[in-house]
Amino acid sequence: MTPAKALRQCVLFEDATILVVNKPAGVLTVPDRHDPAKLNVTAYLRGRFGNVLIVHRLDRDTSGVLVFARTAEAHRDLSLQFQNRTVEKHYRALVAGQVATDAGLIDKPIVPHPHIGGKMLVARKGKASQTRYTVLERFRQFTWLDIELLTGRTHQIRVHFLSQGYPLAVDPLYGKRSRLALSDIKPGYRAPLDKEERPLLRRLSLHAATLVFHHPVTRERLTFEAPLPKDLRALLQQLRKWS
Repeated sequence: MTPAKALRQCVLFEDATILVVNKPAGVLTVPDRHDPAKLNVTAYLRGRFGNVLIVHRLDRDTSGVLVFARTAEAHRDLSLQFQNRTVEKHYRALVAGQVATDAGLIDKPIVPHPHIGGKMLVARKGKASQTRYTVLERFRQFTWLDIELLTGRTHQIRVHFLSQGYPLAVDPLYGKRSRLALSDIKPGYRAPLDKEERPLLRRLSLHAATLVFHHPVTRERLTFEAPLPKDLRALLQQLRKWS
């Protein structure tokens, strides 16, 4: 399914004050500053629902659950929930290497990279950043994790796990791979010389799985889950088969 087609099926919940969506990988959360015509969730929702206000973001190549506000009052309330850290955010991630401990907390400050725009790094004088994780499955070369963000810094998961020696399995900015193919997983496998190997995953191995917050009007505690996309499901199937 193309990102554009997936976007047309992305709405998980709607009412008069909020919209919850499952963002496809490859789609921007907000309009690009240099090319506003690029496919993005905000413009799509505004074209379909009218007034939509941005509360938080996901990287273009991260899939998963996002909430948008439809009124100024809902926007203020949701923004305060994120600011006060009462929102629960759980991700699924495949990282390179076998994470040694079954669960843990990464507590390392993060700052913008001094020389590379758009990149972050761990540094003593950075903003406080905390990431809690639990190992779900271990494979021969990779680990599948449940990750809870206790803070919400830019690229926090990617930077924190790189600092531990476990970058995302697919992450061209912080890791070593821009794609993951069967030849990376199946021992001894080599693609035919006359054919280019089709990758199992060609975007970040990261998915925003669950978002929990209080409804800005009813105050009901709501939980929204974004199912794993097809590419991650297929990748996990191959990992379980060959690892």
